[in-house]
Amino acid sequence: MDRDEILYCLKTPGTDEELFRKADEARKKYCGDEAHIRGIIEFSSHCCRNCLYCGLRSGNKNLTRYRMEEEEIVSLALHIASLGVKTIVLQSGDDFHFTQSMLCRIIERVKKHADAAITLSVGERPLEDYRAFKLAGADRCLLKHETANEELYNKLHPNQSLKHRIRILEYLRETGYQTGAGNIVGLPGQSMEDICADILLLKELDTDMLSVGLFIPQHDTPLSQAPRGDLSLTLRTLALARIATRNSHMPVTTAIATAAPERGLFRGLKAGANVIMPDFTPDRHRKDYTIYDNKTHITLKKAIEAIKKSGRIISSGKGNSLKY
Repeated sequence: MDRDEILYCLKTPGTDEELFRKADEARKKYCGDEAHIRGIIEFSSHCCRNCLYCGLRSGNKNLTRYRMEEEEIVSLALHIASLGVKTIVLQSGDDFHFTQSMLCRIIERVKKHADAAITLSVGERPLEDYRAFKLAGADRCLLKHETANEELYNKLHPNQSLKHRIRILEYLRETGYQTGAGNIVGLPGQSMEDICADILLLKELDTDMLSVGLFIPQHDTPLSQAPRGDLSLTLRTLALARIATRNSHMPVTTAIATAAPERGLFRGLKAGANVIMPDFTPDRHRKDYTIYDNKTHITLKKAIEAIKKSGRIISSGKGNSLKY
């Protein structure tokens, strides 16, 4: 698809049904009928960044912060693996309390006792940290680019830059990670041209995984009064990303499920997604991982139900990259 075709589909809601059908056909052709389940552990709500849209931002003084203990993280990861979930996602804010050696130790312990892939989603770290994590056994790393509009990115991420984030993504691939990027649809100040640029960037990066999120405001951020992103536009973006990238693994994001609690997971799967990521964070902590307001809780049961309802097969494997 070229730029004009992508823009036409983004701007024309009447094309949804046909677009989703084509995206689902592309998913079936390039990814098959297996849907993959990845279990998330949100192990720390501390973050040194101050991104304008995120409830974990360092400037949010109203948030109850937590850090899970190493033993609890490892124990929970092994429990997730015992349920047959073959990918563990370790996710946090940019929290340097968890040093390189601490995270390496956690990765090594999980890999020693569980036949599962480990995906890291820990924000921007020094490049040598990523190399150490890979040597410790990490398989994948998620680092969403958020928006391809450099000016908007820099505005939303004080003291950070889009160029640096892209460089990290390139380094992750060079280091041997299965990599993941992704965008947020509906960011204040974002245009249709920006979303088109996101899709074209994802096509260019050709990452093993990609994530299409939806902007939902958080009440303790500078963007608390901004309108929520449009669900239909987000699903169109997801479908276009599937067609453009063909065989990247693509989750139905929690934001999509939050915007449509009853049918969001199903609709995402029918628009080209092939991954669902249930959240195993302990109940006492989950309420404090408030990236945005009213975040829904995707359970393993909900994930299985949505996959079966969509007529798909639950994968029994680790869901490694389809790029090779």
